[in-house]
Amino acid sequence: MAHLQNTNEMGVALQEYDPVSYFSHAAVPGNPEISSTVDGATYYFSSAANKATFDQSPQQYTPQYGGFCAVAVSEGKTFPIDPTSYTVTDNKLYLFYNGKLGNTKPQWEADATTRQANADQHWQNNDLAVVYPTVDY
Repeated sequence: MAHLQNTNEMGVALQEYDPVSYFSHAAVPGNPEISSTVDGATYYFSSAANKATFDQSPQQYTPQYGGFCAVAVSEGKTFPIDPTSYTVTDNKLYLFYNGKLGNTKPQWEADATTRQANADQHWQNNDLAVVYPTVDY
């Protein structure tokens, strides 16, 4: 069963940030001229080298939970993210919302083990409510 992907109207994930950059240094925007598509989501890269790295093992670099806020997924819903609010744990990329409603990353860090178990279960069961804020986030 296909999972939701957090993409923009053009099908681009991570708000156009380079997924490989999260693992080597700070998150950086990608270049639309350097891209790959996996599971219906297009990823932009800051360099041809990062694209080549991604193409060798895309599942290693794609974000957890389709790129939705990890805290929201742990609560059974989807929510947008701030691509600069993230953590890499056990070589997995987790993204978080950070906007007018606050930053969810501290909630994850306060109980990452339980949150991850809950998020994994919701994601595996594909039982997420699609929720988007009604405020300018």
